[in-house]
Amino acid sequence: MAKFLNTSATNYFLEELIKSATDRLILISPFLKLNDRMKELLADKNRLKIDVRIVYGKSELQPQEIDWLRGLTYIRTSFCKNLHAKCYMNEELCIITSLNLYEFSQVNNNEMGILIRRSEDAPLYKDAYEEAQRIIRISEEVRISLERVTTPVDIKTIAVVEKDDGDDMPGKLTTSKLAKKLGFKTEELIERAVSAGFIVVSDGKHTLATKGDLAGVEFIAKSRFGPYFLWPENLSFN
Repeated sequence: MAKFLNTSATNYFLEELIKSATDRLILISPFLKLNDRMKELLADKNRLKIDVRIVYGKSELQPQEIDWLRGLTYIRTSFCKNLHAKCYMNEELCIITSLNLYEFSQVNNNEMGILIRRSEDAPLYKDAYEEAQRIIRISEEVRISLERVTTPVDIKTIAVVEKDDGDDMPGKLTTSKLAKKLGFKTEELIERAVSAGFIVVSDGKHTLATKGDLAGVEFIAKSRFGPYFLWPENLSFN
C-alpha cells in the first residue's frame, strides 16, 4: 500500500531510496541543481558503478558543477522539454512528489509525496516505472556539455553479461531470459533484433536504435552486472 509522505518524510525516504539503489536509479525533476548532500550521494553511486539516469527540464548548474558531473562515468543525463513531473525510483521504491531535486534536504517549503514499494504494490510500481520510461524515451540523452550521445556495446560483452542475467524490471526481460522464453540462443535473438531494426551494428558494436527505443527496449550501460539490454517481454521480432 502506498504511504503518504510529508516534507520531512519525503526528504528522508528520497535519501534512503538513493542510498539503497543497487542496480539502477532514476531521478526525474524539472530543475537540475544539486546541493552538497545530493552530490555526495551521487558520487557514492558512481563509485559503486550504479546506473543513474537523471531527466531534467532546465539546468541551473554552475560551470564547476558541470565539470564535476561530467566526471561521473555512471551517471547519464537527459533533457525533456516541458517536464513538470517529479519522480524518483530505484529497483524497489518509487516516490512521486511535489519536491524538486534541488530542494532535497531543504525544509523551508511544504511538500507532499507518495511512497510506493514494489514488493507491496507491484501494479502501481509498474505503472510508475512505465511512465518514467516513457519520459526517458521522449527525452534527449545529453552530456552536460549538451553534446548528444549514443552508447555502443560489444555483442561479446553482452553475451558474457547475460550469463549473469542482470535484473528484470516490470514487463521486461534481459536478453538471455527473453531468448530462453522464445526458444532462441542469446546470439540468435541479438541477430533477430538487428534484422528487425531494434539495434544497429557499427564497427562491431551494437547500439540501441530509434525503433528499439520507441518499442521500449532499454540499454543499461552501467550496473553491477555490466552492460545489458532489457526487452519488453511481448516484443515481436517479425
